[in-house]
Amino acid sequence: MDSRELALASLIPDTSGPGELSVGHQQRKTKNWSFSLVVAALVGAFGSSFLYGYNLSVVNAPTPYIKAFYNETWYRRHGHPIDPDTLTLLWSVTVSIFAIGGLVGTLMVKMIGKFLGRKSTLLVNNGFAITAALLMACSLQAGTFEMLIVGRFIMGVDGGIALSALPMYLNEISPKEIRGSLGQVTAIFICIGVFSGQLLGLPELLGKESTWPYLFGVIIVPALVQLASLPFLPESPRYLLFEKHDEAGATKAFQTFLGKEDVSQELEEALAESRVQRNLRLVSVLELLRAPFVRWQVITVIITMASYQLCGLNAGLVIERLGRRPLLIGGFGLMALFFGTLTVTLTLQDQAPWVPYLSIVCILAIIASFCSGPGGIPFILTGEFFQQSERPAAFIIAGTVNWLSNFVVGLLFPFIQKSLDSYCFLVFATICIAGAIYFYFVLPETKNRTHAEISQAFAKRNKAHPPEVKADSAMAEEKANSQTEPDPSSTLDSYGKNKIV
Repeated sequence: MDSRELALASLIPDTSGPGELSVGHQQRKTKNWSFSLVVAALVGAFGSSFLYGYNLSVVNAPTPYIKAFYNETWYRRHGHPIDPDTLTLLWSVTVSIFAIGGLVGTLMVKMIGKFLGRKSTLLVNNGFAITAALLMACSLQAGTFEMLIVGRFIMGVDGGIALSALPMYLNEISPKEIRGSLGQVTAIFICIGVFSGQLLGLPELLGKESTWPYLFGVIIVPALVQLASLPFLPESPRYLLFEKHDEAGATKAFQTFLGKEDVSQELEEALAESRVQRNLRLVSVLELLRAPFVRWQVITVIITMASYQLCGLNAGLVIERLGRRPLLIGGFGLMALFFGTLTVTLTLQDQAPWVPYLSIVCILAIIASFCSGPGGIPFILTGEFFQQSERPAAFIIAGTVNWLSNFVVGLLFPFIQKSLDSYCFLVFATICIAGAIYFYFVLPETKNRTHAEISQAFAKRNKAHPPEVKADSAMAEEKANSQTEPDPSSTLDSYGKNKIV
């Protein structure tokens, strides 16, 4: 198919009903799940987003044993027990420094990814995970709690790099028909990682005084699996094409991931995207914060990311079936309900032998509410709210808010728990309710809507229209007044701009 045929094909309207897929599209979607694509998604997520989720929850179960280790080390060094407030501060730093490392990793990934590529960045990132695992697992035997703290920081760097490099890799290797579904693998494995950290932390498994260091040693397994598997898969074809100008390598990568020999259409689309990107000037973070036509989009992304972390849980799942808006509102609403119920059960847990089991049910219900609702949506909204030239700045803002909020929770929660005891979860319930109310009044539904439609939905609240909307209106008026037909050779580039930017 040549450029003109491709452009004309893109203008043919889809006759399928709303929310439906045409028969041809369904067939293409089925064929696009190649073996290499599935392996790349599973191995990439297992060695990246799984570890992020795992390290969010793994510190919960061994908390009393780690605090005892800190106290014993302090006594051995100074001849007296550690002050309770100092112990609480040390523990808060241990939990929250993971987020500081994550912020550092987020800021590093752009430079590393451009130099090494997406796949190589993921491979090199395993070095951070292995180093962190060895430091944390050996800290008890070495009698040095600083090794645990440094290991948590390094593990945070791994998480920051992974949560940026993996979505980029999966986005660039997947066909556009299944790009959203493949992107959800990241959120699913975060959820699995959180659950695995809680499960292995049970006293019947590794959550004992003698075995808690092995909880951190487990981290080395997903890293080694990714190191052993990922080298056999190609680099991102778009990275090879855009950054390395290796068309032969990009062709071979497309063939491997798409599972077919003829990838001329995908190459042509990628080249069209490259031509459009050459004419784009990326918006800086400061420019995006100052732009009036995306003011409420930025505010919504900040509140969404803050709620994502400050609600007291981290995970992700279902999106496409119900839409973003009801899942965010319903998810945070249910979390608030179950946090309130958890507070009641913790307060009354000595009244009857079955009450503690009800607390466990509430915790599982909170995890389920988060996974089925807010978990994966914040990252998708950030991509949907902004056009191509604004997305890098938007993701920097979102990532910064995400990791700083994570840091705040890790640092302050031990003090909140110490002050409020079983009522500490009411703080999270309040945040969930506030988030649900904001999304009910401000957030439009973005499911199956283009960037232009989403911008238009925010335009009234922003009281400003984006520049490209005005430009499109002027272009339409000019075409209406002109009697000449457009040059067919320019149709593909116009199509590329309208689709990408």
